[in-house]
Amino acid sequence: MAATSTVIAESPGWQVRDIICDSGPGDKAFEEQHGGVSIAVVTRGSFQYRTRAGSAVLVPGSLLLGNAGACFECGHEHAPGDRCLAFHMTPQCFEDIVAASGGGKTTFDRPALPPLQELTPILAAAEAARDSRDNGAFEEVMLRLSAAVAALLTPSRRRQVPSIRDERRVTLAARRIEADADTKLTIAALARDAAMSPFHFLRTFRQVIGVTPHQYILRTRLNRAALRLRGGDEPVAMIAYDAGFNDLSTFNRRFRRLMGITPSDYRSGGRAA
Repeated sequence: MAATSTVIAESPGWQVRDIICDSGPGDKAFEEQHGGVSIAVVTRGSFQYRTRAGSAVLVPGSLLLGNAGACFECGHEHAPGDRCLAFHMTPQCFEDIVAASGGGKTTFDRPALPPLQELTPILAAAEAARDSRDNGAFEEVMLRLSAAVAALLTPSRRRQVPSIRDERRVTLAARRIEADADTKLTIAALARDAAMSPFHFLRTFRQVIGVTPHQYILRTRLNRAALRLRGGDEPVAMIAYDAGFNDLSTFNRRFRRLMGITPSDYRSGGRAA
């Protein structure tokens, strides 16, 4: 069995690993143990997963669920290879997210969730974060994914409407993003300033503003970069770094995704195809 596990994002209480395995039907499945709460997004291939909560065949779009301390086996009895994006959290971190989302189960009573349509946007965001190595995006995905899994495993609850107090907090957070978009802004820091839990802040921000905090930060940075591109002849790299992007390739990719053309073409007055 040959597998690689690479840490691609982490913060106190949680970690994300990109796990690639090329074992096949001829390889023996070994028993392992979840060190914390685990939610793994299968992005490629397939495998069999067995744990005390049951067994399941996992394919792209499936979610592997693991309780802290639980033993498990992964095998490739039918075909070789898989790739997963594994979110590992301390039990306290996961419990805090679930509590902030309105409560629910914090122990998994099943081994996995199948590919579900309602999870597609979150899983797409997870793969996009993996490709960009964006720690801020991973923080948001971790919160959304944890809350979504807890909600799917818990009877439906009535949707809460943001209070006037929470609207005010979110408005002030949006103002801070507007003022400091070029700096490192994390959900944890924004939530702390708003005196809210990270998940409650994320959910309320999306309800009030209409997009997630990370999406709003990116939109603000790209908008400012676009204005500077059209308004002067500064190097594209300088504009990208000043706007808050860590590298030029990430800026070019996100700019093209939003505008439909490259920064250089945008500067010269080009139009999206």
